Amino acid sequence: MDIKELIIKRLNTAGEVRVADIVDETSFSRKYIHRFFDELQKENKIAKIGTTKAARYVFSSHQKVFEAKKNIIKIDLLLKNRGLKEDLVEDKIKEDTGIFIGLSKEVKAAADFAFLEILNNAIEHSKSENIRVTMSRMENKLIFDIFDWGVGVFASIRKKKGLQNDLEAIQDLLKGKETTNPARHTGQGIFFTARIADRFILYSSKKKLIFDNNIDDVFLKDSPARKGTRAHFEVALDTKKKSEEIFRRYSDPDSYEFSKTEVMIHLYKMDIGYISRSQARRVTAGLEKFKSVVLDFSRVDTIGQGFADEVFRVWQKRNPKTRISYKNADENVQFMIERAKSDLKNHFDRHQKKQNKDIDK
Repeated sequence: MDIKELIIKRLNTAGEVRVADIVDETSFSRKYIHRFFDELQKENKIAKIGTTKAARYVFSSHQKVFEAKKNIIKIDLLLKNRGLKEDLVEDKIKEDTGIFIGLSKEVKAAADFAFLEILNNAIEHSKSENIRVTMSRMENKLIFDIFDWGVGVFASIRKKKGLQNDLEAIQDLLKGKETTNPARHTGQGIFFTARIADRFILYSSKKKLIFDNNIDDVFLKDSPARKGTRAHFEVALDTKKKSEEIFRRYSDPDSYEFSKTEVMIHLYKMDIGYISRSQARRVTAGLEKFKSVVLDFSRVDTIGQGFADEVFRVWQKRNPKTRISYKNADENVQFMIERAKSDLKNHFDRHQKKQNKDIDK
């Protein structure tokens, strides 16, 4: 049995290996196995990370990205946006740095999806000559940021869809299925990235849109003006969140189509509160693309009769194929919603009675 070849094989498969792994596989003593690790180190083929029994070994080409015992890896790349391919960039990062070595499958799945989607958006939509990628693997989390100096994600949606301001663009973006290039994109990338992350932030124009899944909330705040877009992604290294479960939550169980969405109503607030029908129309714009919609009334203490009527009677009557429901409504909001839904039910009851009479005739 060639112990060195076995060590190299394990490194090629897992990215790292411990002395205990080889002892378990061969049943040789720890002292005997250590000899082969020492020889490979002297040949500059492998490098030791950590100390004592917790130590593990990686290929020497990966050692330079680890800092002492903390396993902090930092990457900073400035890329020319000419023929750039997001998958090739990610492959190069993995190969040169070993930043994904030893990560759980949940973290790898989340980071893979998010990085490829966000970098692809920058490549194809930003019209920026350069794109900057930074990535850090800390003791307890993986972080990456993707910067461009292009048109800006909010401004791009606003211009392409003829919206009045960046706020309306952000409101559309939050629903999912919104894209400025429908022939090539579904508009799902940011929607799912924001839910896979523990924390995801989009900076553009004078706004920052914050998805904080640690507290299950979304915030919109002012930010210093910037050209282009910065996307910030964080996921904990011990996350148990499964990407496939998140995809399933918003997909049709039969067709696997992205068919469900949630809308945070508090992000549609204007100075006059949640009153007008025009505000309700902004909330419902584009929701007919989905089969199921949940409106989240967290942090909303009242809505007007016109708002409730437009959403739960008028819009629902026009779009019977979309099921609209709500959650986190206090008793005041719930009263107005149920009143509007009752009016809709009465309408359908009258319509059904008329049909029955016509049949009897």
